[in-house]
Amino acid sequence: MANFIVETSARHVHLTRETVDVLFGKGHALTNKKDLSQPGQFACEEKVTVIGPKGSLKASILGPERSADQVELSLTDARTIGIAGVPVRESGDVAGSPGCILEGPCGKVEISEGVIAAKRHIHMTKADAEVFGVKDKEIVSVKLDTARPVIFGDVVARVSDSYALAMHIDTDESNAACAFGTVYGEIVK
Repeated sequence: MANFIVETSARHVHLTRETVDVLFGKGHALTNKKDLSQPGQFACEEKVTVIGPKGSLKASILGPERSADQVELSLTDARTIGIAGVPVRESGDVAGSPGCILEGPCGKVEISEGVIAAKRHIHMTKADAEVFGVKDKEIVSVKLDTARPVIFGDVVARVSDSYALAMHIDTDESNAACAFGTVYGEIVK
């Protein structure tokens, strides 16, 4: 069976144009620090402070801007700053999730929902999906051969020709699996 890269997705936020204006000043353009594995996605030079009832932490911004604000934390991050009830969900599925306060150098924005822990997933093209024998939204298990070998269940296959082949896990999952450096996964059925 073919393998694919497994990347650790650390805490980050996706922001709307309106939120960027409040946090960084009207008309501010997010600065591309580094292109990410997914086409058109990039890490920004700018960071924000995510504020919960019991504390705060800095988070990276991923561009480009989106149609809704979203904060992706590990469950450990959420617990550390006192945000309870954070659901594990696919990106974009924020309805009914908790909110928080986002702070930048020019202001603060309180979002009423949008804090999630990202569900582990594999981005793949339609051709990749054929190779792996999976369909869009199919749930699979993925084996990582690390110093602490693990099989992650409940991994969603996200199929689109706008993606590049890569699996994403959060920092809690990465730490549990010792998934440091370059790590590859394999779908197991």
